[in-house]
Amino acid sequence: MERTFNFAEGELLLINKPYKWTSFDVVGKIRNSLKPLKLKVGHAGTLDPLATGLLILCTGKLTKQIDTFQAEDKEYTGTMILGATTPSFDLETTVDAEYPLDAITGEAIYAATAPFIGEIQQYPPAHSAVKVNGERLYVKARRGEEQELRLRFVNVPVFEITRIALPEVDFRIVCSKGTYIRSLVSDFGKHLNNGAYLSKLTRTRSGDFLLENAFEVTDLVDYLRSKREAAAIPSANT
Repeated sequence: MERTFNFAEGELLLINKPYKWTSFDVVGKIRNSLKPLKLKVGHAGTLDPLATGLLILCTGKLTKQIDTFQAEDKEYTGTMILGATTPSFDLETTVDAEYPLDAITGEAIYAATAPFIGEIQQYPPAHSAVKVNGERLYVKARRGEEQELRLRFVNVPVFEITRIALPEVDFRIVCSKGTYIRSLVSDFGKHLNNGAYLSKLTRTRSGDFLLENAFEVTDLVDYLRSKREAAAIPSANT
């Protein structure tokens, strides 16, 4: 990792977001490691706390290009659990309904991907960061308030099943910006006249950037702290 950074002029950092960290946790950790430099740091595409994988961070002048990076398509791998549902469509909340799996075949699972390939409509999860009247949906959901959710169009060019070991089903998805994998999984379960929720999700690609080239947060933070001296971290005027 021996390289010279110019954070004020702008750096693009690929981070492997840890499990249960928010995207803003990662931004804050990197920003704090750059002190005493006072720089803008932002991310190009939120990952849910229970998801892991590629998070793109931009610093300094490069933050002006965040929307461009965020608009790129994304690739995910993950695992869903068939035969049950949760209010959040993932492990954030506990199971609220269970369904028998006796009639679910591998052939039916493979075939059920077809309606979810191409341009589709989906509702965001009630437990999501979407804002309604200036407040996050998950805040309202945690208060037990019901909200009228709006359908959105998204594009899913790839949805493939990679492993079936019921109740677990592994998958790979390539999708457009704004796609909620949790909602897709929930709708997938309904299409099978059953239930499903997301148990694991990893973003493996965003645009041309790959998870395999990402830094671990702790490794990058340790490196930046070791190079905190002004001579090692040049300013935009260097």
